Amino acid sequence: EPKTKAAFGSVGRRIPYRILHVINQDGESLGNMHRAEALKLMDQHDLKLVLLHENAEPPVYRLMTGQQIHEEQLRRAEKKKASPKPGMVQKELSFSSAIAKNDLETKTKQIAQWIEKKYHVKVTIRQAK
Repeated sequence: EPKTKAAFGSVGRRIPYRILHVINQDGESLGNMHRAEALKLMDQHDLKLVLLHENAEPPVYRLMTGQQIHEEQLRRAEKKKASPKPGMVQKELSFSSAIAKNDLETKTKQIAQWIEKKYHVKVTIRQAK
């Protein structure tokens, strides 16, 4: 039984599947091939095999450079960070940079109340004309 890979990362030579669907570094499909052929291709082009879709039949692997792997990890981390966690409430407040003093004080009090209630607060300031 192959281990499940929760995190995106370089697989290297430990591939538990015999037949793989391989995609090259430009995103073009190279079709299904035996893992020995895929490893040979990986060595020839000095790339790494990365598991993309484990649940597909056969599993989908992509040939990537180290830089591509790093960029994809950063992209996924940013996406995960951007999506709010379930059960967490996020409040958003938007106002103009030409806001009146009293309005600003009122909104500041509102933000303080939200923070006390452990809400995540996002403040957007639009530039006045």
